Amino acid sequence: MASILCVALNPSIDLSNETDHVVPTKKVRIRNQRQNIGGGGVNVARVLAELGERPDLMVMAGGATGAVLVDTLRKMAVNLYALPIEGAIRVAFMVREIETGREYRFVPEGPVVSAQEYGEALEFLERASADYVVVSGSLPRGLPEDAYAHMARIFAGREARFILDASGPSLKKALEIGGLFMIKPSLDELEGIVGRQLDEAGAIAAAQELIREGAVRYVCVSMAREGAVLVTAEGAIKVPSFEVPVGSTVGAGDSFVGGMVWALTKGYPLEEAFRFGVAAGAATVMSPGTELCQREDVFQLFENGDAAFRDGKAVAT
Repeated sequence: MASILCVALNPSIDLSNETDHVVPTKKVRIRNQRQNIGGGGVNVARVLAELGERPDLMVMAGGATGAVLVDTLRKMAVNLYALPIEGAIRVAFMVREIETGREYRFVPEGPVVSAQEYGEALEFLERASADYVVVSGSLPRGLPEDAYAHMARIFAGREARFILDASGPSLKKALEIGGLFMIKPSLDELEGIVGRQLDEAGAIAAAQELIREGAVRYVCVSMAREGAVLVTAEGAIKVPSFEVPVGSTVGAGDSFVGGMVWALTKGYPLEEAFRFGVAAGAATVMSPGTELCQREDVFQLFENGDAAFRDGKAVAT
């Protein structure tokens, strides 16, 4: 059975709320508050646990908010490795406006991580082993832009498949190291990597250029309502968006990664694993606030969608 290590350097406590209408200056009364733990790597681990896996999870956590994170994770089906830091982890805040369905998301930078704390994280990864290493989320303050590149280098000489879900300079520098198994940029993030605007055909060409250069093996490009594209050296596979009732888009990308990795570890062919990831992302969109996907929703969407694809339909419903 394949082992999975998730890495979350900048986890968070996520608060979600609802209000009828957002206005400036005046008090905005909110209701239906939900609290969850979050951050890219944490969300990926949550999805894997929901699907029945028990992944390893490394987090950097400090302060009272870090204690809440660790206490919550200890009750979940993960093998937790919590590295203490001095700074308190961030609290992210989301408000959904009922009248319009719009989401307003406020995401802090996160704590300042010292050179010593960063070094301890690298030492942990030097000792770690896994078949799949999933590094996801933003970098906290204090870490260099090449932090993910350094981590990719650590696993480059091993059999581990290194999956990175990041953006901006940290992603670009990791791609310069090369040998990544998979990345999952949005269309905007891919444009940031290549430095030009892209349509769908351009995105596929740009992704294949990265693959030819040896930077990465597979590129999954998310295009919001247009679906997602899996790009390989041989070509591209597009999966349209699932038509689902929208609860919240928070965590949909992390859920895609968690779902696809789960399917790969279970022996699903690449294309089917990709479709399973899309189903996991859509299942999270159905969930309110910062809740993520439910196992039964993921499998129902995947099975219905797979039947729709076999029947030649354009959109899975």
